[in-house]
Amino acid sequence: MPATDKPVQEMDTTFTSQIETDGAFATFLTVPGSAELFGTRRPVKVGGTIDGHPFTATLMPSGEGPHWLPIKAALKKAVGKDKGDEVTVHLQQRLS
Repeated sequence: MPATDKPVQEMDTTFTSQIETDGAFATFLTVPGSAELFGTRRPVKVGGTIDGHPFTATLMPSGEGPHWLPIKAALKKAVGKDKGDEVTVHLQQRLS
């Protein structure tokens, strides 16, 4: 089995973060303590909810420690939030 075919790992991590913008992504959240939580500074695919709305995304290393969680425009619209607003994220699965 290739190293990328890891089994899904159940998680139960909740945090609040502010929607930010940067040149790397249109919009993103900083995931506090993510390098310690995942044991890596590499990309990590996760699933969960943002303000109760389901999502899957690949957390990207910021280069400064924590990962960034990119947020699609459709999800921002679904939760009714934009840059500067806080959202509650519940990570439920590690997919990679």
